[in-house]
Amino acid sequence: MKTLLINFILKKSKNTDNSRTPLYLRVNINSAIFEMSTKLKLQPENWDSKRQYIKGRTEEVKTQNMYLSDLKAKVHREFNLLYENKEKFTINELKSALLGEKTKAKTLIEVFEENNKLMQIDSGFKYIENTVERYEISLSRLKEFLKTDIAGENMLIEDLDFKFMMRYESFLTTKYHCSHNTTMKYLKHLKKVINQAIKFGYLKSNPFAGYITAYKETNRGYLTNDELDVLKGKTFRLQRLTETRDIFLFTCYTGISYTDLKKLSNANIQTMADGQKIIILERNKTGIRAAVPVLNEVQEIINKYKEHPVCIEKNILLPVISNQKLNFYLQEIAELCEINTHVTMHLGRHTFATTVTLSNGVPLETVQKMLGHKYIQTTLIYSKVVDTKIANDMKLLGERLSKADDNNVVDK
Repeated sequence: MKTLLINFILKKSKNTDNSRTPLYLRVNINSAIFEMSTKLKLQPENWDSKRQYIKGRTEEVKTQNMYLSDLKAKVHREFNLLYENKEKFTINELKSALLGEKTKAKTLIEVFEENNKLMQIDSGFKYIENTVERYEISLSRLKEFLKTDIAGENMLIEDLDFKFMMRYESFLTTKYHCSHNTTMKYLKHLKKVINQAIKFGYLKSNPFAGYITAYKETNRGYLTNDELDVLKGKTFRLQRLTETRDIFLFTCYTGISYTDLKKLSNANIQTMADGQKIIILERNKTGIRAAVPVLNEVQEIINKYKEHPVCIEKNILLPVISNQKLNFYLQEIAELCEINTHVTMHLGRHTFATTVTLSNGVPLETVQKMLGHKYIQTTLIYSKVVDTKIANDMKLLGERLSKADDNNVVDK
């Protein structure tokens, strides 16, 4: 809460003659002070400092007192305008408003780059590295759009309007063939940057207010038990494919995301009183503690790479390379294993939630804790997939029972 105090004071200097003294406006906001001249000079005996007005009844004195009253009202007005737009503003911003100094208009790319720099500073703390990278990609998409849409490389944020967002959405879906949810992700990035610009006082209102950026619920893909068995039993000639397969299977049987997986070490493994080993970690994305039992499949992979040079050098469990390369190699593996599903590292997390845990009767709350989900609604998405699988399985069972009944009728 900001406290505003306004006073007029006489300031006598060495250059001031003895008869008339300059009158200054002094503004105090939470102990921060600035002064500015009222351009009035008064005889000290004619100034009432307690009542804050000039003594006298002449028309000149009345005009001067009215001027001071209007100046004081202007301070209150500019203060309230700044406070309405953003609660956190500096006293220099108020001074600039009173002096009529207009802040230089910001450009869209300028505020987006400012946002990304702030995110980079908080990378690893407030934001994970992948999120920072996505905003950089979002910025490059926006620059490309500006070149195409307005035949330029920038525009003032005060010129943004509702139609801009509509054109940008269309650009993302036609130029880059983005899916609905990917398009919404880029639009949300832009809205976040504009909301920040409003907080910083670069804009007075939101040009995108009311523009809906809602994600559509999608079916989460996963591998079946049969597909997992094919992966486990496949022998690859290339070491890079073998390592990629093992790293992917590790995710399938732990549900640990790529970002957390690449940092795992023996320090994350603890042994319980009953001898059961568990992996304990704090999720980089949510900060939620996750505890995952070490299944036999997981222990075999850990043992396999215990003496791997990279694991020894970096003190990590697995020789994890970049997510991009892993996903690229997984496409090659899927083709060799004749798996039609689009296989990515993140698909391993979905497989853990559906095929490995929920389909085998593991309670939803337990799966939530192992996945490190902040809200159980996120885990419920996988539960819906399992419900669909059950419905399909029962449909197949019904068809088999019908065939059996038909065969019995024929035999009779």
